[in-house]
Amino acid sequence: MPTPPCGPVHFGRRATGLYPRRVPSLLLRSARLVPLSPGDPPADAPSDVLIEDGWVTAVGAGLSRPEGVPEHDAGGRWMMPGLWDQHVHLGQWAQASRRLDTSAITSPEQAIALVHKRVSAAPGVPVVGWGHRPAKWPRLGTASELDAVSGVTPVILVAGDGHHAWINSAAQAALGLTPREGVVAEDEWYAAYRLLDTLAPVTTADYRATLEAAAALGVVGLVDFEFVADLDGWRERWTAGCDLLRARVAVYAEGLEPAISERLRTGTPLVPGDDRLLMGPLKIISDGSLNTRTAWCHQPYAQDPMPGSPAGAPNISGDELTALLARAHANGLEVATHAIGDAAIEQALTAYELTRARGSIEHVQLIATPDVRRMAGLALRASVQPHHLVDDRDLIDVAWPGRGERAYAFRSLLDAGVPLVLGSDAPVSPLDPWTAISAAVRRSGDGRAAWHPEQALTRQEALAASVDLQPMVRTGSRGDVVLLDDDPLTAERPGVALTVLAGRVTHTA
Repeated sequence: MPTPPCGPVHFGRRATGLYPRRVPSLLLRSARLVPLSPGDPPADAPSDVLIEDGWVTAVGAGLSRPEGVPEHDAGGRWMMPGLWDQHVHLGQWAQASRRLDTSAITSPEQAIALVHKRVSAAPGVPVVGWGHRPAKWPRLGTASELDAVSGVTPVILVAGDGHHAWINSAAQAALGLTPREGVVAEDEWYAAYRLLDTLAPVTTADYRATLEAAAALGVVGLVDFEFVADLDGWRERWTAGCDLLRARVAVYAEGLEPAISERLRTGTPLVPGDDRLLMGPLKIISDGSLNTRTAWCHQPYAQDPMPGSPAGAPNISGDELTALLARAHANGLEVATHAIGDAAIEQALTAYELTRARGSIEHVQLIATPDVRRMAGLALRASVQPHHLVDDRDLIDVAWPGRGERAYAFRSLLDAGVPLVLGSDAPVSPLDPWTAISAAVRRSGDGRAAWHPEQALTRQEALAASVDLQPMVRTGSRGDVVLLDDDPLTAERPGVALTVLAGRVTHTA
């Protein structure tokens, strides 16, 4: 019986289902096994590691090679479980290379000039931008300003936190929005986003390239929180060659009943006989974000609060949240609840207490001290994105003054016994676990001193939080491993020599 599938998942030795797949085997010789907890033995003497049927079946010196099993000489390199990204919007990230990068602009005028240049180069081709953070701008732009340089070409500029977009009139019409000059935010934006693929479709080739890039970083799995619940799309892509990583696919509220009617529980294979592509959790967005001042907090924002909602606001009532959790839990689905502000986290914890639902709180950017202990008592995972603090540290100091010591409180959560898993929220941050690990340890992303270093993780703790809560490589562990040129306990960005998923090589340098 599997343990909670959005945490460590352990299935039987053979894939279950009507159509068992063939699982490759591999013998890796002379690898140093990276310790992931203080009680693990040090990576001194190299070991051989045999992977059969998707699992590590033997570890030791001088292992015999079973007939027909290929072998690879690790040459004394370091081996650890493969890396995971626990929070990805994969469709958006797969389009990132084709989108207009607005991350460096600092004013509406710069954005308008960038759009004018793109439209002039390719008139009529829809422009989708990503990355700007208008919370730091002197003012917000208007739809009319975009119209003046784009005409009938649809333009959608998505803010870097993914919670709102600046959209011209042509795109508003295409997405069925009521005309307006200001931005489209929160629930209205999420509804509009579901139509975005009609303007800028993502292809199977885009997905494949994205997964190859992830495998090259040592990634073996991800949790996909794409806004459009696309279970059939995943099945189609999977059989078309997008099976390079393990994936757990979430659904949102509108996809809950269809998932239940299909008898999908968290951990159910979406393709019979293949335990690499699984049903994930129900995803609920219970509040907004810091950058839009919509994250729901106990205290008002000190800078630029939203009119009528000085402390942000919930996207869903406590009763509605509890009902969704109860429905999901009764049907075997975990729940991943987006909660950024401390009031939103408190409400979410109450709903989990009432329903006994399992799962995670996503983001946990600002948490009240008593709620750290509550979260530990509920055995909920804290699914956090450390690189966000690099972007948010200055804004927190002015918008949430005096609250920085409990923002991105990784140390407090871990010390209280809350299971911690790291992710990117790509495309908000890059799908790159090494970047997340570095931010969790350094609490900085530039030359500045660490921000609230009392909340930093050790490098070993950050690595352990990046492997889907798996132990160091040993007999009985998953056959998902990464071989590194450098010791990841000391090297900030070790070279990735080999990535292996269930005995199959998915990347080699």
